[in-house]
Amino acid sequence: MYKILDKVNNTEDLKKLTTDEKKQLAEDIRKLIIETVSKNGGHLASNLGVVELTIALHSVFDAPKDKIIWDVGHQSYVHKILTGRKNEMPTLRQFGGIAGFPKQSESEYDCFDTGHSSTSISVALGMALARDLKNEKEHIIAVIGDRSTYSDGMALEALNHAGALKTNLIVILNDNEMSISKNVGGISLFLSKARTRKFYTESNKYVKRLVNMLPRGSNKIIKLIRRIKYSIKQLLIPNMLFEDIGFRYLGPIDGHDIEKLESILKISKDLEGPILIHVVTKKGKGYRPAEENPDKFHSASNFDIETGESKKEKTRDYSKVFGDKLINLAKENEKIVAITAAMKDGTGLAEFAKAFPDRFFDCRDCRTACTSD
Repeated sequence: MYKILDKVNNTEDLKKLTTDEKKQLAEDIRKLIIETVSKNGGHLASNLGVVELTIALHSVFDAPKDKIIWDVGHQSYVHKILTGRKNEMPTLRQFGGIAGFPKQSESEYDCFDTGHSSTSISVALGMALARDLKNEKEHIIAVIGDRSTYSDGMALEALNHAGALKTNLIVILNDNEMSISKNVGGISLFLSKARTRKFYTESNKYVKRLVNMLPRGSNKIIKLIRRIKYSIKQLLIPNMLFEDIGFRYLGPIDGHDIEKLESILKISKDLEGPILIHVVTKKGKGYRPAEENPDKFHSASNFDIETGESKKEKTRDYSKVFGDKLINLAKENEKIVAITAAMKDGTGLAEFAKAFPDRFFDCRDCRTACTSD
């Protein structure tokens, strides 16, 4: 039925594949996910976007010893397929079947029961500290969406804490909204690789030691050196926020290039301290209806694969009733406003936004993990 997936039952089988075979595996996995969700319903666009990333993660790291924490639990379908639950996919979200989210009672590969949240970095940091206390060496990886990373208070607090503690931790920033600029992306990737080489690391340590050896009266020289270094970094390297709070930033990386993903993940394994890897992916990748309308396929009911049209009969659901009632109330009371976090369709506020554009507020910069997976 599948060219490669039929031969892959676990992560050990995955690690034996060539890069070309993994590319075919990605196509097979997308086919399985589309077939499953078209029948059972589920989260489609987000899972199609992380196929290559998940393949790369399980190719490079050794789960379940190494811990992979998914910030958005409904993004774990690929993870489930690769960790021994491929044959159970037809039961996804069915009574007695496998869950649509990571579930510790379901598999040892699910190290945290994640729902819709921004907890992954906090959880990963806690696991990393527990690892350190036990003098163990496993890798801890958190996968989190771009908006959750930039805007959610819990995620930012965890980043700040991790940067200060300096323990070994890898954060994958899954950016599915920013495009890769050819020039900026290429320069950034080059600098990321250059800055991980032994020569750079040792030279950097040497310069720091040299600065510390300068006499007390050399404050102006030290400040000048630091200012020049910071200015160059700000000019050439993106997302210096992460560097400034203590993370080593690598990326951006094409999240659909398995070879590049594996290369940067292998590099990150040998680095000390907290690492942030910026990965750029596309929601709905490989299925045109989901690529063109990722919001519609964020959480889809059963649908026709050929057309992408839902098979579920349209009804006035709770969101529709709520939206219509709010419009009627707003006509009578000009003080009523509506606020949503990038989910006006899902919350029934699309018509309100058209009727009262000045009283509708889409807090896109405050969206949560549920809409930024």
